[in-house]
Amino acid sequence: MNEMPRPIPSQAERYAGEGEAFVKVEDLKVRFVSRDATVRAVNGVSFELARGEVLCVIGESGSGKSVMMRSLLRLHPPKRTVIEGRMLVGGHDIGAVDERTMSSLRGSTISMIFQEPMTALDPLYTIGDQIAETVMRHEKLGRKAAWARALELLELVRVPSAERRLKAYPHELSGGLRQRAMIAVALSCRPGLLLADEPTTALDASVQIQVLVLLRKLQRDMGMSMIFVTHDLGVAAQVADKVAVMYAGRIIEHGAARDVLVHPQHPYTRAMLSSTIKDRHKAGPLGAIGGSPPDLRALPEGCSFAPRCPYAGPECLPAMPAPVVGADGHTARCVRTEVVDGVLEFRPGTALPA
Repeated sequence: MNEMPRPIPSQAERYAGEGEAFVKVEDLKVRFVSRDATVRAVNGVSFELARGEVLCVIGESGSGKSVMMRSLLRLHPPKRTVIEGRMLVGGHDIGAVDERTMSSLRGSTISMIFQEPMTALDPLYTIGDQIAETVMRHEKLGRKAAWARALELLELVRVPSAERRLKAYPHELSGGLRQRAMIAVALSCRPGLLLADEPTTALDASVQIQVLVLLRKLQRDMGMSMIFVTHDLGVAAQVADKVAVMYAGRIIEHGAARDVLVHPQHPYTRAMLSSTIKDRHKAGPLGAIGGSPPDLRALPEGCSFAPRCPYAGPECLPAMPAPVVGADGHTARCVRTEVVDGVLEFRPGTALPA
C-alpha cells in the first residue's frame, strides 16, 4: 500500500494560546419560530474543545445534535431562527461577525462533512471543480494551482485513480468514494474545526470502518479539533476523546469518552448502552427505552427524561437538575448522581409510583 501524502497543516496549529480552548460554546439556545409554534431545539448547551480534541455528540434523533452543529456555521434560516448564547471558534465570535466574515470562515476556519454527500455535492459540477472552487474562493489560488491541490486532497483521502476521479461527477462515484470526496472538500482549506454530521450513516459496515479510520488519522495528522455527531455508541468509542450526550436539546452527560461510555452516570446514557449490541452479547432481548422523546414545542418544567426514566421520583419534576461535576470533569444532570471522593456515582432512589 502506498504511503499517504503528507497532510496540509491545519489552521488550528497556528492558533495562538497553548492549552486554550479552540472552541467555546456558552449557554447556546436555538429556537425555530413559526406562526403556529416555537420549537426549542437547543436549550442551554455549553462545552469547550481544545485544539486537536475530538468531541462525539450522541443521542436519539431529534435531540438537537445537528441543530447545534449547524448553528456553529450559521446555516439556519435567519428569519425563522432565534439564537442566543455565545459561540467562539478560533477567537471568532460566530454570533457577532457580519455575513461577509462568516462566509469567509465557512470552509477556512470551520468546515462540515454532511450526512449524505449525494445531496451535499453539486450534481452539475465535477468533483475537481467543487474542490478547486473552494480553494480558489478562500486561498486566492489560480485554477491550475487549485486543481493541483484538489488532486493532492483526493490522494490524501485515498481515492483510487485520483486524477481520473477529479473529472467525475458525484453520481459516477460509489457511496464510499462520494464520502471521501466530501471529506476532501471539507479539508481543502485546512479548517481548524471539522464538523462531521453522522458521515458514515449511509455507508455499509466495511466502508464505514475505512472512513472512520481515515477521518481519525487525518484529524490527528492535521491537528484539527472535531465535533462528530452520531447515534452509534460503537463509533463514539472509536473516535472520541470526549463524549457529550444530548437529550431534548440539552447536554445531560459530558466527560472523557471512557468515563461516559464505561461508567455512565445518567439514566439515559445507561439505557442507551443497555440497548446496544456488544461483542459478547448472547441471544436474548436487548434493553429498550420506553416512551418517546418530549415535544420540543412544550418541554416539561423538570427533567426532560423523567417521563421515561425508571428511577424518576418527585424531586425530578420541579426543575431541570443542575449539572453535577466530578473532579475529572465528568458531569451529569441527574438528582441521583452524587460526587463521592471526587468521582461521580449514580445512586438510584425510590421511583414514582406506577
